[in-house]
Amino acid sequence: MRQVIGLDAPERGDFARLHGRQYSTVTQRAGTRIALHIFAALVVGWMCRGAIPSMVLGIWGAALTCAVVYSYCLDRRLGDADERAFTMEESHRHALASAVKGSVWSVGLCMVAIFGPADEVAYLWPVLAFLMMASAVSRYGAPLSTIAFSLALSAGSLVAALATLNYGLAAIIIASAFFACFGVIETARMAIGARLAEFEMHEKSETVSMLLREFEDGQADWLWQIDTNRRLRSVSPRLAFAMGKDIAEIEGKSFLQLISGEGWKTGQFPSSIHELADRLKGKESFSNLLVKALVDGQTRWWEMSGTPMFDEDGVWLGFRGVGSDVTTQRESSEKIEYLARFDTLTQLPNRLQINESLFQALAYAGQWRTRCGLLMIDLDRFKSVNDSLGHLVGDKMLADVASRLKPLMGEGELCGRLGGDEFAVIIRDASDRQRVDTLAKAIISALSTPYHVDGQVLYVGASVGSAIGPRDGNTVEELLRNADLALYRAKDEGGGGHFEYEPALHSNAEERRVLEFSLRSALEKNEFVLHYQPVVDAKTEELVSFEALIRWNSEEHGFVSPAKFIPLAEDTRLIVPIGTWVMQEACREAALNWPENVKVNINVSPEQLVEPDFAGTVVRALSHSGLDPKRLEIEVTESIFMRDANVARKALEQCMALGCSVALDDFGTGYSSLGYLRKLKFTTIKVDRTFVQGAAQNSPESLAIIRAVVAMADSLGMTTTAEGVENEEEAEMIRRLGCNKIQGFHFGRPMPSEDARKIFRNAAAGARKRA
Repeated sequence: MRQVIGLDAPERGDFARLHGRQYSTVTQRAGTRIALHIFAALVVGWMCRGAIPSMVLGIWGAALTCAVVYSYCLDRRLGDADERAFTMEESHRHALASAVKGSVWSVGLCMVAIFGPADEVAYLWPVLAFLMMASAVSRYGAPLSTIAFSLALSAGSLVAALATLNYGLAAIIIASAFFACFGVIETARMAIGARLAEFEMHEKSETVSMLLREFEDGQADWLWQIDTNRRLRSVSPRLAFAMGKDIAEIEGKSFLQLISGEGWKTGQFPSSIHELADRLKGKESFSNLLVKALVDGQTRWWEMSGTPMFDEDGVWLGFRGVGSDVTTQRESSEKIEYLARFDTLTQLPNRLQINESLFQALAYAGQWRTRCGLLMIDLDRFKSVNDSLGHLVGDKMLADVASRLKPLMGEGELCGRLGGDEFAVIIRDASDRQRVDTLAKAIISALSTPYHVDGQVLYVGASVGSAIGPRDGNTVEELLRNADLALYRAKDEGGGGHFEYEPALHSNAEERRVLEFSLRSALEKNEFVLHYQPVVDAKTEELVSFEALIRWNSEEHGFVSPAKFIPLAEDTRLIVPIGTWVMQEACREAALNWPENVKVNINVSPEQLVEPDFAGTVVRALSHSGLDPKRLEIEVTESIFMRDANVARKALEQCMALGCSVALDDFGTGYSSLGYLRKLKFTTIKVDRTFVQGAAQNSPESLAIIRAVVAMADSLGMTTTAEGVENEEEAEMIRRLGCNKIQGFHFGRPMPSEDARKIFRNAAAGARKRA
């Protein structure tokens, strides 16, 4: 009630918006109220003539005139209250002026009670009641002022009635004041309620207008309307623009025919148009229906909503609705969906789609009691292409690989890229076991032919591992894992072949996992030991060096062959800390327990050479042990040039600068190239045991290779060491071929450090005896 009267600010809407409009109506009847007050004053003056002194009546009239004029001035100022910031203080000031005006009238009635006869008050009250009623009717927009005037006027009248002992009149005055105030409040409440409703309707109208303007301004949105024959009516400009025609061209035309294109003649409609036609035929409301429209020979995607129209009698009049061109959004979503399922480089299905297709193939095999196949493909020597020619050339080669794989696929077969240089092929029905092997061989053959990229001829091979579902796995994960194990086996065998999954591969992988776990703690448990194999001078058979060979005696697995744990250490890069330990231990043993003329040969992995601080590792091992750098010979294989060759060469050159020598081990068994000998000045070339054994069996090729290596080493100022010499005949043959040093079981097997020391002690004892 306080908010309605104007004593408090309203909860909804500000004070000026609600009460300003109401108070602005006060100005409209300001003149009428002055006339009424003049009329009432004249009536009172005429009735009180002779009863009240003229001077008193004159003073009262002057006071009333001032109050009425001041109130009139305030009324006139409220004419623009609905257009400016009308405040609560203004309403209170206006109410105070009304209260003063009512008080003047009350004082006049009290004068009558004092100076005039007692019954004169009862005669004058109707005049004041008339003023109170007129104020309530004409100033309902200013409820606080009206209540203030009525209460002030009634208060003086009540005093006058009680002073004249007219209790009945007093009761009438109280009742009149109450009902006058109550009527003002109720009228004001209805006016304020109407004003609030008007505000809400205005805001809603503005919101709707704004939305309609935004909708009409949108270039992709339009309104549509059709009659009962599905012909367009009241075509909007935006709809005409969306259809690429003028309004006159499409007004009254069949809507379905316009968006069907050539399909209208052939009857071949997109399924979405069939769905739209069914909705229109069933007189069903629909929302966000995606329709494929053919407009001017172009395919457009429209998102449409519609509702049926009925007249007052329920007769169907047609449809109306809104539409939006979502072609761009549709194309974007299709592109995103494509990118999520296809590899952008090769345009082949990616890992996600391969997994889904493999899942479906397994489900098909389970349903029809058949088999499905999975082939995992990995390119051989692809990393060297990336390292030497860059990833751009590698990417072009991968795209060429994809183009070679696609033509090999038959019905029910899918090829995709898993990532990197790994691909996969899914055979939905692999009942014919021969098909798996035939396809694998065809893939290896196709991918092994030369590639012509940017004017260069490149050679890579391919290895394939296969698994059959559900025999080799009931789930996608199992089948992928087992095919990968078969691929790993193919890579271990040198690549270029196809291997099928066998249960033994899984046990080997599990054994490898367990070994890796134990290998990670072998150094901490001191499970490694070094054995030393002698290397002798070919002519004098004097001991010139020992090759340090690591052995692992595991607490859990017992003695583990180096052929098992060395490749595992290299794959997991555990070879780096293990190699550091070997370097330190071998240098310490040689410095403390060997003669100064005996060298130590230490094998170094490519993984160690690419470490940034490899030369520092060598320096620390030499300094801590006190070994002369000339007594250290580092043995490397040709594989160091297949990965970060520049880094490896730089590391070896730093070691040679310290005074160490470098030997090229297993020469001729890897990717042999005379260019390696030009890139780095090796001290020794070691001839692999396979050539020695071949020469012992009079193999012309092996003999020719050894002679060529010896001749080349001599011309380059290098020495040669023959490995794998097992008897005197082989040793004699090696001497004839010209090798400088010999290593093999004939002169000693790898032995513990204590046995190596015995050799020196025995040699020293023999020398003393001869002396």
